[in-house]
Amino acid sequence: MLRSLKRHLIAIAMIGLLAACGGGGGGGDSGGGGSTPNAPPPTQAEAARLLTQATFGPTESSVQSVVSGRSINSWISSQISAPSSGNSHLAYVSAVLAAAGFVEDREFYHSWWRQAIAGEDQLRQRVAFALSQIFVISLNDDAIEVRGAASYYDMLTRNAFGNFRTLLEDVTLHPMMGRYLTFLANQKEDAAGTRSPDENYAREVMQLMTIGLVELNADGTQRLDGGQPVPTYTSADIAGLAKVFTGISWYSPAPTNSTFFGGNADSERSVRPMIFYPNYHSTSEKVFLGITIPASPTVNVAGDLDIALDRLFNHPNTGPFISHRLIQQLVTSNPSPAYVGRVAAVFANNGSNVRGDMAAVVRAILTDTEARDMASAASSATFGKLREPIIRIANWARAFGARSDSGNFLIASTSSNTEMNQSPLSSPSVFNFWRPGFTPPGTTQLGQRSLVAPEFQVVDEVTAGAYVNYMQDIVSNGIGLTAQGNTGRDVRPNYAPEIAIADNASSLVDRMNNLLFYGQMSTTLRDRIIAGINAIAIPAATGSNQTAIDTARYNRVRTAVFFSLISPEYLVQR
Repeated sequence: MLRSLKRHLIAIAMIGLLAACGGGGGGGDSGGGGSTPNAPPPTQAEAARLLTQATFGPTESSVQSVVSGRSINSWISSQISAPSSGNSHLAYVSAVLAAAGFVEDREFYHSWWRQAIAGEDQLRQRVAFALSQIFVISLNDDAIEVRGAASYYDMLTRNAFGNFRTLLEDVTLHPMMGRYLTFLANQKEDAAGTRSPDENYAREVMQLMTIGLVELNADGTQRLDGGQPVPTYTSADIAGLAKVFTGISWYSPAPTNSTFFGGNADSERSVRPMIFYPNYHSTSEKVFLGITIPASPTVNVAGDLDIALDRLFNHPNTGPFISHRLIQQLVTSNPSPAYVGRVAAVFANNGSNVRGDMAAVVRAILTDTEARDMASAASSATFGKLREPIIRIANWARAFGARSDSGNFLIASTSSNTEMNQSPLSSPSVFNFWRPGFTPPGTTQLGQRSLVAPEFQVVDEVTAGAYVNYMQDIVSNGIGLTAQGNTGRDVRPNYAPEIAIADNASSLVDRMNNLLFYGQMSTTLRDRIIAGINAIAIPAATGSNQTAIDTARYNRVRTAVFFSLISPEYLVQR
């Protein structure tokens, strides 16, 4: 019975996922942001659904904290004010380096999983992960150093609830972004016209991090001219902006021409913001995005950079562009224009005439009517998003009380397509693991409605089957090799609460429903999982078969968890 159910679920995985994930944006243009005054406390289902969007997964205690806090806004406020959890990623990998004399990519992964699974500041950690997929660097690039990557992620975490203008500048001056998008040690043009400034960052900071490719209305819809989209920038804009990003290179307490090019390396240069080298900065006219920085014999790298970043920050596209991307990351793949417009309005003005307040933007995303209306989401054919692969693992670990035997959460890369096809800070390109506008080819459920499903870009027959196999192993054995590097697992679940009710299949499935489906499991799926559980008989109690009874109870729990995690209803976040 168990084996046949597994085969059945694998067979329907691709079809079921595509049918269940219409894309997003259910709720139409009605409604508004914020919580209703004097509203009753959120139910456990409402709390679990919020935590699914805003954290790496609900736990019994976190659900109760939302319910007892009496409002979603109160929980968000407490999370925004909470200090960042534990040591920074940089502190962790630096400690490993000091102890071992070397550090590898896996040390960053260990630190990331530790904070994702066990961190108390879950909203900050979840937003930082979203930002890491907009402001992309990747450990897949040999230019990215592990300490630098850890420092970069710490920077995103620090800015999760700050101001977008500060975030943009911190990203721009981080040496790992400078290396990844090749503008570190970017030189001004020469008089002979044989050298031009590197344009890589100038292009991508516009296309992917601020204003996008086409001009937008305040609600994120495309502005049209004669029925055609209007480009936000031209090749001339890229060339003009690229001049701004010249004369910026490695930190050094005593900068010279040699340190500009990487000589006399300071030990902290991969984690300290880049500095300005006037000798290499362009002083010619810089024209981009409708503004001009006049030519000047006086070098002003910082002033030019401020002007450029202010222009990007204040561009009318930036609010709706970033709002749309963050909604996609947290709530739904295709938010309605009204939803985007409400969040973008908060980006433009947080209510106190402050633009770019990220804490206010995150609050607006999570408290909006479209994000919170469970009934509309459940009935909509278009609301939802595919859960990201590594978030599924974190969700499992948090839901079932997983703990690390070593205390260090020794989970290495999960980027293989036979694992999760995703690891933090390890995307294959600057375009992230998937493009925000991706629609799976040949899918009438999505394509005919002009909807997108970004995360499906890493889903195919191989990865769908691999996920099932991978999770079957993890659910049973845990994840992450032990410190000795043998076949033992470092991060293992605590199924004691589930084992205690394993004799009753209905109670066990109710627990899955509360922890993994925020109370929205369908009757059809419920009946299937109950059938799988009941196929595992528990022997009658005698004086000599307690081991067999314990094994049967454990297998019932394993079956309930596994079938839940591979079901399309779980994989599509609604």
